[in-house]
Amino acid sequence: MNRLYHMPLSPFCRKVRLVLAEKRIEVELVEERYWERDADFMRRNPAGKVPVLRMDGRIMAESQAICEYLDESFPDPCLLPGSPAERCEARRLVFWFDDKFHHEVTSKLLYERVNKKVTKSGYPDSRNVKAGATAIKYHLDYMGWLLDQRRWLAGDVMTLADFAAAAHLSCLDYISDVDWNRNAAVKDWYAKIKSRPAFRNILADQVPGFPPPRHYANLDF
Repeated sequence: MNRLYHMPLSPFCRKVRLVLAEKRIEVELVEERYWERDADFMRRNPAGKVPVLRMDGRIMAESQAICEYLDESFPDPCLLPGSPAERCEARRLVFWFDDKFHHEVTSKLLYERVNKKVTKSGYPDSRNVKAGATAIKYHLDYMGWLLDQRRWLAGDVMTLADFAAAAHLSCLDYISDVDWNRNAAVKDWYAKIKSRPAFRNILADQVPGFPPPRHYANLDF
């Protein structure tokens, strides 16, 4: 049985889960308290991070490496476009969200509000929260600009870039940190991707002590 070691509100884990679900690959989900640095988990990934996927006798770590392995091994549906230029744009946006958006927004909002409490590593830093709340406006505007020119973030077809963005935004939406009224195109895009069958398990996630808002699992929000 395939097994994914993950945390429910990790955008990197959610990105992998979306790819697995979109490709209809069954997987057992195992929540991993990675901050406790369990010896067995550290052997699976010495970096001490999730996600970690066990599949076909292999242990794989790092979300982008896992996603590209899955896309090459199970090419239907393909989540990285055919031409080099299209793949370059999709990868650029994956790294935009997993690097720039993560450091400017996700780490400032989700990690401060939730992760610190879950891992018992301190209290939210109000300066970081304020910085994240300011930065997300810029990112939503940039997404809106992209979607004014394209059907999906990276072009005319849905790609891994859309899943990377949706993974981060779904985590932030769980804690009510996304202003969906800021840009109609972004809201429509999220409603479209949120309604995919691949999203169902993610919308069912529950984190003890952090109930989601009413609109979180509503497909017509």
